[in-house]
Amino acid sequence: MKRFKLTLLVVVLATVAAAAAQSPKPAQSPEPPLSDARLSVNTLLREDIFAGFLADDMERFARGEKNIQLLLEKRPNAKSTLLAWKAGAVYYRAVRAYENNHRDEFEQTYRQALDLLSQARQAGPDDGGVYAITGGVNVFFADRLPKEYRAAAWSQAYESYQALWKEQAGYVDKLPVHIRGELLGGLAQSAQRTGHTQEMGQYLDKIIAVLGDTPYESLARQWKKNPEAAAKTSITCLTCHEGGRLATRLTALDKK
Repeated sequence: MKRFKLTLLVVVLATVAAAAAQSPKPAQSPEPPLSDARLSVNTLLREDIFAGFLADDMERFARGEKNIQLLLEKRPNAKSTLLAWKAGAVYYRAVRAYENNHRDEFEQTYRQALDLLSQARQAGPDDGGVYAITGGVNVFFADRLPKEYRAAAWSQAYESYQALWKEQAGYVDKLPVHIRGELLGGLAQSAQRTGHTQEMGQYLDKIIAVLGDTPYESLARQWKKNPEAAAKTSITCLTCHEGGRLATRLTALDKK
């Protein structure tokens, strides 16, 4: 059961990381049924929050933010994970403020995001979901921060991936290709960005060993052949999850 839960948590990290500037707008989803105890908070929130991350759909993103607050009341046992989701949402607000030249707003909002991540870790020091979300949002947004903040963001990403790796290294080869690739890619990229060159090489070797005939393998070989290119490219966000998963999940549950 622990392994199953950890695998689901990697989905959070992998999906947050799996995006690119040209990603299509996620498929529409129904109003998330917040009272449906069969659904995890991750399933209830992911599509609306990712609509902002992937497509800058701020209407759906705002719905996700509202639902985080409602779920904090409805699901107190998921407080740490929900605080991490809230931190990710605020982090994105900060990035948008910076990119729109609202520096004062960025500074205030970014500090709020970091504080929420700290609260999430305090609320659930053993909650893998907190590390998954922390690693994912930093990998996705760190290079979009002001230069003076990037090193700390990448360091936080590296530490979060290390925490996940400690739990999942023993069965990484059994994870689905996308999750496996994004986890190992995140490990390699955060190691590269933080100067852990030896560790980066080890993760690249692991990618080559367990992700043959995938985009991760080809890029890992490029990084090993030309290490300088690693600083200018990304080995994450190479595959993406489809939209509409909430509706699909609800349909599957209703058939049982």
